Amino acid sequence: MRRLRVWLVAALVLALPLAAEAQTVTGRASVTDGDTLEIRDVDIRLHGIDAPESSQTCLAGGQRWPCGRRSANALAAKIGRGTVRCEGRERDRYGRLIAVCYAGGTDLNAWLVRNGWALAYRRYSRDYVPEERKAEAEGAGVWRGRFVPPWDWRRGKRLGAAQPGGASSGGQRDRDCSDFATQAAAQAFYRQAGPGDPHRLDGDGDGRACESLP
Repeated sequence: MRRLRVWLVAALVLALPLAAEAQTVTGRASVTDGDTLEIRDVDIRLHGIDAPESSQTCLAGGQRWPCGRRSANALAAKIGRGTVRCEGRERDRYGRLIAVCYAGGTDLNAWLVRNGWALAYRRYSRDYVPEERKAEAEGAGVWRGRFVPPWDWRRGKRLGAAQPGGASSGGQRDRDCSDFATQAAAQAFYRQAGPGDPHRLDGDGDGRACESLP
């Protein structure tokens, strides 16, 4: 009987799914875009953040500017020729290692969000929400003006032409918080809609739209 119990325990242990093995990649990094690196032929997607796409543009002061390229350039400048260490465990659907990366002791994921070169990717993590809030409050990076969150931009959403008062060209139906998946998306629209909160997304008047959203 004891032998049978031992066999059953061993069978149960073997049946359990194995945890993904942690992986650390260290070396000189090349920047693909604002949230993707390559180190020694390993493609790495920075965990918990989403940066503007390479060809994406944003608006500030009524002018378009290449926020996607600027994000990638900022990351490349921060890294320089130094060594980068990336620590991850999971892979995305493209086979990229999802990791937190460090340069000279700096968490690059956090640094990008804190300086407005990426957004907290709340769909997958809330690790960098505090950094995003600070960047927004200071108008850093993309927060200096209007932008489409990168996850919406990949689905085909684009900014309208700049108009006086910050409004987009063309009419827009009234929007409420249920129209947005995340607070960042609502906040971006709130900024685009112009002064006075015409869509009534900021109920308490503190400058943050749809605060109940993730």
